[in-house]
Parts: sequence; C-alpha cells; structure tokens
Amino acid sequence: MFQKRVVQIGDRFVGDGYPVFIIAEIGLNHNGLVNIAKKMIDGAIFAGCDAIKFQKRTPELCVPREQWEIERDTPWGKVTYIEYRNKMEFTKDEFGEIVDYCRQKNITWFASCWDELAIDFIEEFDPLLYKIASASLTDAELLIKHKAFNKPIILSTGMTEIEDIETAVDILDKSKLLLAHSTSSYPCNNNELNLNVIHALKGKYPSIPIGYSGHEVGLAPTWAAVALGASFIERHITLDRAMWGTDQAASVEVIGFMRLVNNIRDIEKALGDGIKRVYESELSQMKKLRRINSLKDMYATTY
Repeated sequence: MFQKRVVQIGDRFVGDGYPVFIIAEIGLNHNGLVNIAKKMIDGAIFAGCDAIKFQKRTPELCVPREQWEIERDTPWGKVTYIEYRNKMEFTKDEFGEIVDYCRQKNITWFASCWDELAIDFIEEFDPLLYKIASASLTDAELLIKHKAFNKPIILSTGMTEIEDIETAVDILDKSKLLLAHSTSSYPCNNNELNLNVIHALKGKYPSIPIGYSGHEVGLAPTWAAVALGASFIERHITLDRAMWGTDQAASVEVIGFMRLVNNIRDIEKALGDGIKRVYESELSQMKKLRRINSLKDMYATTY
C-alpha cells in the first residue's frame, strides 16, 4: 500500500501532496552582525520563503585545537581563527533579538547545531525543528541529543556514504525525520550534484520526506530537484555574493531567491497530480482539429 511521506512542522505539513517547503539558509552569511541578519530575514520574506535557517557552534568544541592560533584576515583585521569563529557567533541577547524579529515577521526559523552546547543554546528559544548538518551526520551523540527533544529534524547527507545514512536514520525518529540530498562543496560543480539520488532516497525511505540542500551556482539544478520530487529546498541567501565569507559564492541574492521561489511555485502547478484528463481549455481545439471523438468507441463499432 502507498505510504504518504509527511512531517508536520508547526501548523503546516511537509511532504507528499503539500507545497515545497522553501528554506533560506542565512548560515554565517550575517558575518556576526544582527542588522545584516535582519536584512537577510527581510529578503527571504520578500522572496516568498517559508523558513529561515541559522547555524550555531561552540567554537572551542568545533574547532580543532591545533587551528586555534592560526591567523586569518577577516572584517575585524588579522585575528586568530578561534577569535574569528567566536566573533561569528551571536550572544544569547543578540540571538533573542533575531528570534523576536522572525516571530514579529511571522516566519519560521531554526538552526543547525554543531555540538551539544549549541543545541542547549538554541533549545532555549524553542525552535519548531532542527537541522543536522552533513558534517554532523556521523556524530551519534549529537544525533541522540537531537532526538531527545522530540522535534522534527532535517538531516543533510552531504559527504556521506549510504551506510552512514542508514545508521543515522536508524538512530533518529523516522516519523519526525526529513532527509536532504546534498553535495558538500562550496560552490558545487553541476557534475557532482547527482540529483538522481533524490529518486534513490525516495525509493529507499518511502515514509520519509526527501528534499534538497543545494550549494551550486545558479538556480536550474534546484528547479530540477523540485521536478524530481523534492519536498523541501534549502539554499543559502545573501545580500551580495561579493560580501566577505566562505559561503557567499554559493549563495543566492534576494532577487535571485525571488525568481527561485516563483519558479518553484510554477513548477508545482505544472507537475499536476499525474491523472491524465482533458481540460476545458482543450475542448475548442478538440472540436476544431479532431475528426473522430473517441478511438475506443470507433474501434468497438468498426472492429
């Protein structure tokens, strides 16, 4: 029997038979500045997105100790890598201001948490769902801690073989899980996007909504992912691809994001329900162009 793959997120549903859930990932493109984050939120709303995603790390846990003192050129001048990573993280007051802004604007927000303390930080703001980044898929303790909050989880599958995906799915609650096909290079070459993995994951996991997290330059592959059946889409958003930051080049500017969203909605309409029918708009053409109205009736009468 056909099993519908659907997960509820707040007051809406994501999966078979529902509109594509479109996520604008701000990630770290805000460069540690609340005012830039707010402008990106406004841009995502203007573009018609359904949700905003952030990232949260505890740098002392996520950055290898041997990299802490490496100096890096940043918008704050030349600083150590650990100092740079801390400058990119919002304080609780700053993040609270951003969450309040999202709630005032009535847009769903959530975050990918890269360590256990980051989960505790974000949970204080009561998100509707969580994202587990591709880099964290093999972190069993992190997966288990996410599961304990009993909220929907989007699990990204970049840089991962199918065996590790299988193990992660077994750890998490399948009834609240969404899987995102992804390739973790920034930006990603089209010949490494492998969008047909969406079909493979849909076949392997008939009860789990499958989506796409893209890092390519351009929009066409994301539209193709929707045509292949992606239930949700995630792309990085930016105010300007020339801004400082490692993810900016693989991001989509606001006007481009509006095109992305509008065309996804057109693709949804064009895909239809798969039931072949004659539309009212075709009747005048049928009357004008068709000599025989029914092959079945003619065949039965003549033969």
